[in-house]
Parts: sequence; C-alpha cells; structure tokens
Amino acid sequence: MGGTFATVIISIILIAVVVFAVIKSIPHFKGQGGCCGGSEGEKLIKPRKLEQVVATKIVAIEGMRCDNCRKRVQNALNSMDGVNAKVSAEKKQAEVKLGSEIDDAELYKAISDLGYKVVSIENK
Repeated sequence: MGGTFATVIISIILIAVVVFAVIKSIPHFKGQGGCCGGSEGEKLIKPRKLEQVVATKIVAIEGMRCDNCRKRVQNALNSMDGVNAKVSAEKKQAEVKLGSEIDDAELYKAISDLGYKVVSIENK
C-alpha cells in the first residue's frame, strides 16, 4: 500500500508541474511572451517618413517568435538612416523601404546582431 500512495503523490506533483508550465507558456504560443528577453512595455520606433523610396526589399527572417521579437527587429531597422521598416513575426519577414541606397549587408548585420537569421533579402 505504501508504494501506491507514493506513486499517487508523485503523479499529482508531476501533473501540477505540467499544468503550471502549460499555463505559463500560453502567452508565448500566442506571440505575446518575452521569449527574446524584451519587455512588454518596449516602445516601438515609428517608421520614418521617406521623401522618396528608391527601393523596397522583403527580408525573410527566422527566429522571431513573439511580438517582442518583432519590435526588436523593427526598432533596429527603423533606427537606421533612410529606412522605413514594418516587421511581421507571423509572416517571418520585414518589408523595408529605403530612402537611399543601403547595402543588403547593413540590413543583414542589423538583424543578425540581434540573434535572428536572415534567410533572404529580395527586391519587391
């Protein structure tokens, strides 16, 4: 009888741990968690208004899993001179409008320095 009591107690503890972990993970599954270490209150840098658009690029990005990831990438791109970027974590891409010629390597570096992987950069 002692062995079954211990098994029941261990089972209850394991179930409680799993339920707690699932509840805490729900915001991440919805793309609202801070998986990238960002904070929910991080302010988004507004895209600059460009006098002219010389090129529009679509940057495919791997590794963005939540809204904080999206904000981090968008802020990094929009902090660059001559860049107006809108990032979608769902589409795993950024639409980047350029007000002047900017080398793809600069866009690649701004994103990869954050820990995300640039899969491709294509002209739109």
